[in-house]
Amino acid sequence: MVETLTPSSSSSRWTQFHHPRPWITSLFSNPKTLLTVLWIAVIFSVLLWQRDATTGILFFRRDFPVSQMPKLRTVAFNLTEFGGVGDGITLNTAAFERAVLAISKLGKKGGGQLNVPPGYWLTAPFNLTSHMTLFLAEGAVILGIDDEKYWPLMPPLPSYGYGREHIGPRYGSLIHGQNLRDVVITGHNGTINGQGQAWWKKYKQRLLNNTRGPLVQIMWSSDIVISNITLRDSPFWTLHPYDCKNVTIKNVTILAPIFNAPNTDGIDPDSCEDMLIENCYISVGDDGIAIKSGWDQYGISYGRPSTNIVIRNLVVRSMVSAGISIGSEMSGGVSNVTVENVHVWNSRRAVRIKTAAGRGGYVRHIAYRNLTFVNVRVGIVIKTDYNEHPAGEFNPKALPVLEDISYMSIHGEGVRVPVRIHGNSEIPVKNITIRDMSVGITYKKKHIFQCSHVQGRVIGTVFPTPCENLDLYDEQGHLVRRSGSQNASDIDYDF
Repeated sequence: MVETLTPSSSSSRWTQFHHPRPWITSLFSNPKTLLTVLWIAVIFSVLLWQRDATTGILFFRRDFPVSQMPKLRTVAFNLTEFGGVGDGITLNTAAFERAVLAISKLGKKGGGQLNVPPGYWLTAPFNLTSHMTLFLAEGAVILGIDDEKYWPLMPPLPSYGYGREHIGPRYGSLIHGQNLRDVVITGHNGTINGQGQAWWKKYKQRLLNNTRGPLVQIMWSSDIVISNITLRDSPFWTLHPYDCKNVTIKNVTILAPIFNAPNTDGIDPDSCEDMLIENCYISVGDDGIAIKSGWDQYGISYGRPSTNIVIRNLVVRSMVSAGISIGSEMSGGVSNVTVENVHVWNSRRAVRIKTAAGRGGYVRHIAYRNLTFVNVRVGIVIKTDYNEHPAGEFNPKALPVLEDISYMSIHGEGVRVPVRIHGNSEIPVKNITIRDMSVGITYKKKHIFQCSHVQGRVIGTVFPTPCENLDLYDEQGHLVRRSGSQNASDIDYDF
């Protein structure tokens, strides 16, 4: 028999089992009390997500759902299998080393994959091996220990002669690899955090006797893929591929404070060949990207250019240096570089080539296309007096060659000086092409399109009015005016 409730019995039964508590009624009837409760809830929510600015560790740890990590190699390990503890306190260097050793024995089977699950995995520097995939789950954070006594010293890079900041050895990187093949660092946007704050402070206080180490450095290697991760707070340069071939970097976020995080370049391809950088967000305390190939006589002697590099689909910010740079260490040469679909915002400079007498080498066959500058002090920069040199003698007659550089579809707003191409009598800038440029300016002054010792052409509509050093062509490529003042100079660094 099914019981049927009449309206009156239903109301009576609801009242019996769901009679509101008197304290709830009084709570919601008092506006001040209700407001206090809401503020407590808001403050607790903020604390729940608040990060400590120094360590990056959560006050209240967020529990990430354990999502399935894809198996990208025949054999996959979890860091916990080798004794890893992700509490942000336990040092996991030995666990990483044991895992890498196990993978190093699987080369003939296609290598192995090391999964780093959610957690905070404190570690000193460790090396990768060939045929290895390092996979960082969502919520996985590899933390670099910030005590330099745990960081090994390494010989200077041969194309630099000695440590970039000090004569003698340099600190190694947190994640390092040499003479490797087929290495992948990827994940579900896990993080590698260098905890650079202590390094930056000691550097500014002159307490370090050796050059700081990068966050990730891969040397003399090939077939490298780095994707779908976040790199942050490197002690020095963040991602440094050195003398590598066939490198792909995509869907990577690179972060450091925009001030007081010295030399935290985002990506520094150095003497690299056949490289793709795409779909990245970079906001750091120095150059977003800086293409390099060695320093003065050491780079000339090493003789490895950076060539065949494509950079595309990036958003970049650099309040201290430039969004994308070439140099200044370019003594082995830089050529065949394409930079396209790049948005540079709230930056000191947008795209820059920097060099000096003594560098030697060359920068040639460089194409910039579809660039947007927003709130940038100087848009396009070529600088030929960037006089930082290694200790000891360098050859001032080793003059770099700058030629065959094009800028097409350049747009933006809030730019103080759209163009500053500063060649000189010893290092003229040759065969520049600028086409389809319209950049909104913040100062309606003369000399905002600045040139010195530059030869080349402007094609079609360009705003603001270009310098007289350049030949003028119409949209169809017909010569309108030939320049008679290629060596004129109107460089003005006062604004």
